[in-house]
Amino acid sequence: MKITVSRINRFMFFKLPLGWLSGMRIKTLTDTNCTVIIKHKWINQNPFKSMFWAAQGMAAEMSTGVLVMQEIANSKKNVSMLVTHQEGDFFKKAIGKITFTCNDGQLVKNTIKNSIETKEGQVVVLTSEGKNEEGIVVSTFQFQWSLKVKN
Repeated sequence: MKITVSRINRFMFFKLPLGWLSGMRIKTLTDTNCTVIIKHKWINQNPFKSMFWAAQGMAAEMSTGVLVMQEIANSKKNVSMLVTHQEGDFFKKAIGKITFTCNDGQLVKNTIKNSIETKEGQVVVLTSEGKNEEGIVVSTFQFQWSLKVKN
């Protein structure tokens, strides 16, 4: 099945309701990048009236995970995917619409190809950068994904 923006957003409604309720949505998806938007609002704020770090992390993870899901679908293989490590850095209060972008699609493709060829699990670190409406980076996240082709 082809992975599309509308299918992922519909999937989120049924399988990731917390993401849906937070306002997180996939904006764009190509072979090489994925962009996720999330707006600061009452349901995802912290006591300091900015976006809670976990809401930012959820959107950042989605921007990396959708690229992994898309490449798994393209490979037509049964591949397990799991986040095994995560790091985040915060630079500015997240207020307004925050756009998280991951541009590591080619890295995902190469990693899954390597797992298929070697029949061994692979680890890949994907980065997502969150920017506010002025284009200023508010946070960056790195997600270590473990990918393995199942027999």
